[in-house]
Amino acid sequence: MADGYASEPSVQLRPLMALKRPNGEDLARIVCERTGYAFGNLTLLQTALTHSSTAGATNNERLEFLGDRVLALVVSEMLFASFPEAREGELAVRLNALVRAETCSDVALEIGLETVIRADSAVRAGAGTKARNVLSDATEALIAAIYLDGGIDAARAFILRYWEKRSQALAELPRDAKTELQEWAAQSNGSRPAYAVEKREGPDHAPVFTVAVELPGYPPARATGRSKQAAERAAAEAFLAREGLGSMKEKVS
Repeated sequence: MADGYASEPSVQLRPLMALKRPNGEDLARIVCERTGYAFGNLTLLQTALTHSSTAGATNNERLEFLGDRVLALVVSEMLFASFPEAREGELAVRLNALVRAETCSDVALEIGLETVIRADSAVRAGAGTKARNVLSDATEALIAAIYLDGGIDAARAFILRYWEKRSQALAELPRDAKTELQEWAAQSNGSRPAYAVEKREGPDHAPVFTVAVELPGYPPARATGRSKQAAERAAAEAFLAREGLGSMKEKVS
């Protein structure tokens, strides 16, 4: 078990809901049962699952930064090998679909991270985009923690376990909402969507952008994202949904 992976955890766990904010060995056993990875550094694991709203504790923001990059590298490598005939543009669209916040939060729910993340009670009780981002950030931080604890092979094994099946589920190339909106606008009145960044919030390593998209004759649609490009896609999706043009959101099973 040099890489930290155990085929069968040796400890029978209590039900997750019976543990309130587990830490130390309790937390390590839960994560091992859920992921198959046995942490050596328990402090690192607890930090990965500690949100910045938790007072007096080292939070997972720095690990989130690193995990985002490790995830992108491994998923890029996986797509490069899985789709040998795909051009750069297709690979980029597939990558965006697989590393976006929605996919990371889906993985968090599959693992059951929502039951073990340490966060302020108001954050834990939240819903919608805020709750999704907390789950997404914890997933990326967990990837970084596995990478630091067990190395790139351990991180790769974790990522492939949860992302490979999602990459194969993308049988059809996800349609980009910005492209859909541009094509619809050109056919509708010959105009082009205009995107403008209205707000940038958050720390430098994890900014949140608010972007508005405008078309002549229509009210603007706004959305947020963790990059300018993600916010533009989300704004285009919001515009299409509002005008009843169907959901163009990139989906991952």
